Amino acid sequence: MNWSMWWPIVLLVLSNVFYHICSKQMPAGLHPLAATSLTYLVGAVFAFVLYLIINPKGSFFGEFRQVNWAPFVLAAAIVGLEAGAMYMYRAGWDISVGQLVMSSILAIVLIFVGLIAFHEQISASKLAGIAICLVGLYFINR
Repeated sequence: MNWSMWWPIVLLVLSNVFYHICSKQMPAGLHPLAATSLTYLVGAVFAFVLYLIINPKGSFFGEFRQVNWAPFVLAAAIVGLEAGAMYMYRAGWDISVGQLVMSSILAIVLIFVGLIAFHEQISASKLAGIAICLVGLYFINR
């Protein structure tokens, strides 16, 4: 097993577990966008400190010379992810089902995004994966 390939997956899985536990446990009286604002203020400080630790000789503000449109759109997408997760749980989705439904739909959509935007190929196995996702969505929502 190539650890350099798998450690990001481990980080994503662990982070997603805590992400969904925290999103589901967010106080009912706390507006999702206020919670998201506080989360990202704390996250910005955390990211800045980690940057300084991991890249002590780097130029934080010098990094901004390389910025394009992506961080700004990513910020809007992240707000949508955060608020969407909190609203999903407030709407009554179980933690074991809501993320699974969203991820299955997302996987299908990203196959087509890959095809259209990045010229990735749709193989027979990807088509089978789409079919499995659709069957899974049918059974999960029965």
